Amino acid sequence: MTALTLVALAVIIALAGCGSQGETAVNTEASDAAATVSPSPAAADEPAAAEQEAETRVLKDEFGEVTVPAHPKRVAAIYLEDYLTALGVTPVVQWYHPSWGTQEYLKLDLPTFDITGNIEALLAYEPDLIILDGWADKTKYDMFSKVAPTYRLPENILQDTKAVMQTVADVLNMKEDSESVLSAYEQKIADAKDKLTQSLGEETVAVVRLNVDDQTLSLFGIKNRYTGFIFSDLGLNPDKWTKEMTDYHQVLSEESIPDIDADQIIIFPSNGAWDSPENAEAIKLLDGNMWQAVPAVKAGHVHRVERSHWQSGAVTANSMKIDDILKMFVK
Repeated sequence: MTALTLVALAVIIALAGCGSQGETAVNTEASDAAATVSPSPAAADEPAAAEQEAETRVLKDEFGEVTVPAHPKRVAAIYLEDYLTALGVTPVVQWYHPSWGTQEYLKLDLPTFDITGNIEALLAYEPDLIILDGWADKTKYDMFSKVAPTYRLPENILQDTKAVMQTVADVLNMKEDSESVLSAYEQKIADAKDKLTQSLGEETVAVVRLNVDDQTLSLFGIKNRYTGFIFSDLGLNPDKWTKEMTDYHQVLSEESIPDIDADQIIIFPSNGAWDSPENAEAIKLLDGNMWQAVPAVKAGHVHRVERSHWQSGAVTANSMKIDDILKMFVK
């Protein structure tokens, strides 16, 4: 082999070696790129985790933070059924008390939940969310929470129908739906207020409840969560006694009954209806001398209404009160 041949062979071997190294480098880079693009097991789980996270929300209620379904399907809203039905939501049960029955004005064809009974009875209806009113203290709240995620309305909104409506809608993830409900509600109040101002002028109004069980009368104050809105929102003028009350209501002594000096009185029984046989004995109180001595009674300005919607401060109940009041005072 000549020297020239040996040199040529060395060059070929050197070039082959360079080509091999270059190919290895390219393959390594391609492999690295592929490793970067391929999702890790943790990354692959991220969409599933995000989807699962979207199924719940964390809200703050009266007693702290609570995790609730993002889109609840089976809701038990105890004594808040009015707000659900206003939003087009049918609860799984309806509130019931042995002494007072159900909220008849809602006309719900639903199983009843006895609030004086066993809370675990709710398990049979498989709620995925429970919403509670102010009657539930921390002890009851904790018991309900064992049945399903439970939201207790904040204490500072209980007197405000609109705030309760907005909060219930938020818990149900239906904020936009509540806007149309409240818009119609506020318009109805505004229209009624104008008519009542023209019709009643400066006449005063009192709201009285006939307490069937103990055959007494209660005067409802301007802060009463069931009837206070007729003064604060509708603009009716309370009589002096009602206006000065700091309690939600006050049971009247028999001798103080003639001191009710309102021009107009709205009255309803605590239980049942005016024609319920079990109310007959209590109604006799209204034939007594003390009641007959009340100025509005003498003037024939007493208006009997049905109790069910007058003992709720929710949207539908208040709307029905407006209808009652317009019939009373606007001719």
